[in-house]
Amino acid sequence: MIEPLKMVVFDWAGTMIDFGCTAPVKAMQAALAEEGLSIGEEIIRADMGLAKKDHVRCLLGRLSDRWRELHGRLPEEMDVERIHRRLEPLIAAAAVEASQLISGAAETYSALCAAGLRIGSTTGYSAATMGPVIARAGAQGYRPDAVMCAGDTRAGRPSPLMIYRLAADLGIWPMQHIVKVDDAPSGIAEGVNAGAWSIGVAASGNGVGLSFEELMALPQQERLVKIAAARRALELAGAHYVIETVADLMPVLHHIAARLRVGARP
Repeated sequence: MIEPLKMVVFDWAGTMIDFGCTAPVKAMQAALAEEGLSIGEEIIRADMGLAKKDHVRCLLGRLSDRWRELHGRLPEEMDVERIHRRLEPLIAAAAVEASQLISGAAETYSALCAAGLRIGSTTGYSAATMGPVIARAGAQGYRPDAVMCAGDTRAGRPSPLMIYRLAADLGIWPMQHIVKVDDAPSGIAEGVNAGAWSIGVAASGNGVGLSFEELMALPQQERLVKIAAARRALELAGAHYVIETVADLMPVLHHIAARLRVGARP
């Protein structure tokens, strides 16, 4: 029994598709390389989950000293705009290429639909990027009721506005009857700020940052250490629960529902 839960809001890359959340990293590296900036994955992953223009802005802030060495000045908003324009086609291509559903995603979606829950989704990708991704996900059996993209609200993550918009559009309330599932701290904070339950996804997401094959190839102890570090980051962001992948979601939803029935709140 999942009542009184009414809606689950999923992130996309690293949560439902793209095990390891690789697409945005590759695209961002390519876009910044054209500016003379060669950077590792770790610095890109630090702000993952933000709308992509916000992500570029944060990265340029982190890299301001290197930017000044290259260009003789600090980064400006015109630089953010230029890099974001370059990033959009790169990230669109990478996102489509990495749009395979994570194992268990389609089955979890089907179980939630059978239980009568509405399915929402939020993303840091633009609507233009998401069009082909949504189509490919649909062909694999995942068809959320509504998708909120970067630019659909005045502010993206970690603000709660995309979840509020989903709740309004789908007629879902109160907010404590909503669950947000995300692999990035900014997405966890989005759910917390909305007054929803937030569930972190550790193994398949940005915190570990490895494909399924790469993760399974690690020695068991190293694999466990990486997942534990991702779990801690999500907990620090406010996650009420943390699972390894979306395949582990249903028992947690039943536990939340049971808590709600006795008056618990996020």
